[in-house]
Amino acid sequence: MEGLIKYSSFKVSRTLLSFRRYLIDEIEWDDRLIGIKGARGVGKTTLMLQRLKEAYGNSIKALYITLDNFYFTKNRLFDFAEQFYLNGGRVLFLDEVHRYPYWSVEIKNLYDLYDDLKIVFSGSSALQLSRADGDLSRRAAIYNLNELSFREYLKLSGKADIKCYTLKEVLTNHQDIASEITKKITVIPLFKEYLKEGVYPFFKESRGKYYERLINTINVVIENDLLIIENINYQTAYKLRQLIAVLADSVPFKVNISELSRTVGLSRDVLLRLLSALDRANLIKNIKMEGSPVGYLTKPDKIYLNNTSLLYALNTNKSNFEGTVRETFFMNQMLKSFKVKTSKKGDFFIGGKYTFEVGGSKKGFAQIADVDDSYIAADNMELGYGNKIPLWLFGFLY
Repeated sequence: MEGLIKYSSFKVSRTLLSFRRYLIDEIEWDDRLIGIKGARGVGKTTLMLQRLKEAYGNSIKALYITLDNFYFTKNRLFDFAEQFYLNGGRVLFLDEVHRYPYWSVEIKNLYDLYDDLKIVFSGSSALQLSRADGDLSRRAAIYNLNELSFREYLKLSGKADIKCYTLKEVLTNHQDIASEITKKITVIPLFKEYLKEGVYPFFKESRGKYYERLINTINVVIENDLLIIENINYQTAYKLRQLIAVLADSVPFKVNISELSRTVGLSRDVLLRLLSALDRANLIKNIKMEGSPVGYLTKPDKIYLNNTSLLYALNTNKSNFEGTVRETFFMNQMLKSFKVKTSKKGDFFIGGKYTFEVGGSKKGFAQIADVDDSYIAADNMELGYGNKIPLWLFGFLY
């Protein structure tokens, strides 16, 4: 235990507070059991360490541990947490929980036994808590940490510190908002930088190896996280890599399940299950048509890579690439707060209300002319007009 305490102190001491992800202010930290999900590389560990440092400092009452530590190959989490509690500990930050086989059962038992012990845990976005052995879905407050917004990228890179806006503010007041922002920065080239190499916080330390690190992250998700969470074998993991490669060169992929099944050599049911797993792991996004039923057995209408950095890293087919980048960015930023569907008349149906067409600066309204609450998100524009809004401005929603 002493070694884990030293490790926690070391990690906290090296944690900076100068840049904080949006989620740290959205979490209700008074809850007894908090789960933080998100893709690898988006900053879950840093967020937990920042909270520990801000709220508890060097207090022995709070501790950060990661469950892929070799200590937990020979020792139970429950026993460790019990000793921690008996020695005055009251807050546990548990990282990489999916790497420990019995994490859900033991966290549930700790939650039920010690009513003044707080537990914050993080793990892969592919976790399905409702399927976990301990069924934490009814006990835990679960949050998802999205990739960096364009606004967060500007702040982390030191280019600008600009507040976020609600979607309603953007829709009703975009001209004034865009005018204020463009007085501070030359927005279009910075937006292009962000789309290529600004989605993950590790861009700060990659130094020309951003895509190499991103590819390594993808491999870890497939070869480690999904193998553990989905209980798949290495042969299926290879099929997953093949599936991602096919989708990367076809996005946005208008789904034909039979054709895709033949291409990658998987049955329909297995293919749909793996598409759902890749979606939860934030490698792809399965977008269904407005009005379609929920559930993984309902095939998606279109499949996108989850964000523009993945698209730049994996796509080798550059036909209509700029249009795909635009749609991928818009979808990714909207998914943080809204349900995103494909639309019968536009590109996307957002939050059950708004229809959006995404395109270049010359995009017209013909396709959505008779649709209520419809807008164009237009690329390569600093300022919009009417219901035509600069695409980059949707990067300021969080």
